[in-house]
Amino acid sequence: MAAKVDPAKCTGCESCVSACPVETIKMEAGKAKVGDECIDCGACVSECPVEAIKME
Repeated sequence: MAAKVDPAKCTGCESCVSACPVETIKMEAGKAKVGDECIDCGACVSECPVEAIKME
């Protein structure tokens, strides 16, 4: 599994960036992008205020 961002829902608030313990989420063109180093902890999912991130 890995976290996936729905760019249509992402508002670019960066809550997920702050929540990520391995600092693998970066902002690209105003949207969050999860890197390959994702450890499937779910912290980003919990912090996203618009539910733009899901575990897949």
